[in-house]
Amino acid sequence: MASSMTPSDVMTAGQIGKFQELLGAGLRKAAFPSEPVQRVLETQGEAIISTCVAAVRRSVEAISDLIVRHVTVDRDRTPKEVLDATNRAQYTDGKVVKAMPKGDGAETDVYFFKLGRFVSDDDLEKEYALRGLDPADPYALAQVNTDDPALADDHPNGTHWKDTDGRWCFATFSRWGGGRRVDVSRDEGVWSDDWWFAGVRK
Repeated sequence: MASSMTPSDVMTAGQIGKFQELLGAGLRKAAFPSEPVQRVLETQGEAIISTCVAAVRRSVEAISDLIVRHVTVDRDRTPKEVLDATNRAQYTDGKVVKAMPKGDGAETDVYFFKLGRFVSDDDLEKEYALRGLDPADPYALAQVNTDDPALADDHPNGTHWKDTDGRWCFATFSRWGGGRRVDVSRDEGVWSDDWWFAGVRK
């Protein structure tokens, strides 16, 4: 059941005004011809507004309930050193580990979101894009779970990338059977509904 919102929780008049300003600017830039615009207003106006509201709703829902962690990442470590630093049981494909992308930058914010449904890697890419995120590199994700080992106890988390052959690979952090673990391998299935996905800003 959704929790009720107080007046301070809902969008403000200023936010509504900003959307109106942006929409107005976009329409002026489009410079549609007046006569067909009038016919659209008369016959489809309410439906178009409903579509706009639905688009805003999808975007708002997509960025809600994010977990954000700031990390300092040592990009000079070998992939094995990165995984060893997590102090977790390792279930890995050695070739995939060796080719893990290192990412860039010493400091970064890592954003975690949960879909709550099964999803393929291809569709997961669309979810990242919807949130303005790229999948987090495994170095940054490993650092989050090194700094906060308990995170994955309640929030099993992961990321994915494609190898040089275009095949999906993944790194996940979780707790299973009483032990903390990290898995790095190629992906041959779909993600289940309990995963939190790690991303970084584009």
